[in-house]
Amino acid sequence: MAAAYPNRSEFSADLPLQRYLCNSGGMTPNRVTLTRRTVQRFTSAIAAALLAGLALGTAPPAHSAERAADLPEFDFSACPGVDELPVGADPGTWRCEVMHATGHLRMGTVDEPLTEPMQITFAEGRVDGEFRQVFGEMAAAPIRVDGTPLPLTPQYGGYSDFLSDDTRRGEFDIKFALGWAHGFPALSPPHCSVGSDEDAVHLVLKDTVPTQVISKEPLVVTFGAQDVTFTAPRTSGCGPLRRTLDRALGLPSATGANAFTMDVTVAIRPYQ
Repeated sequence: MAAAYPNRSEFSADLPLQRYLCNSGGMTPNRVTLTRRTVQRFTSAIAAALLAGLALGTAPPAHSAERAADLPEFDFSACPGVDELPVGADPGTWRCEVMHATGHLRMGTVDEPLTEPMQITFAEGRVDGEFRQVFGEMAAAPIRVDGTPLPLTPQYGGYSDFLSDDTRRGEFDIKFALGWAHGFPALSPPHCSVGSDEDAVHLVLKDTVPTQVISKEPLVVTFGAQDVTFTAPRTSGCGPLRRTLDRALGLPSATGANAFTMDVTVAIRPYQ
């Protein structure tokens, strides 16, 4: 796998610029000080609550592939600035893309719909005939894990390659920040997550629904993609709660036991 790219990062490869309009189109970042006895007591209590919730929790609502008839609002404020484009880039030939993705996540014991769209913003174009990308920003709402006090918030994992080819739609690293809902102490460290920049959930997305142009002005396209082969690592940065959280979330989770399905809408705006 290629080296990870941070926010405002660049990826280069050959690709026709109008790739969205063909079948092989593409998707273009308070710790509490406690005694050991206190930590153990809270850990045991939370472990019991989590495991009981998972055993008794109701089934998640069925995923719906229906799309709203009206276009959503797209926020282009996170587009990389012209001064952040690669040296030699002609802004007149570059464009910014804002991707909204809903869908469904199955990972370990997590089986939840993504009803609030993840938003991923990036720029793309060519420099000396070579395709380049600059990653902008990712924003997402927390996903509440049914039957537990755990929300998982999707975050950029430090690597993206939205270049499509005959084998996949694109690749993307993601991690899930772990928090606590009201009523539970904020014991987990601030960087507690499923995956990390060093060991992220690596998605290799493949087409499920072909690209369709739903608006020409502004240019907006839709498609479906999924990865049913990714592996999910153990939690990272969670201190004494790591084993409890791994057990509650069914981590690590091997390939074949997980699925990330995405219904994607992308708005495209030229820089000039």
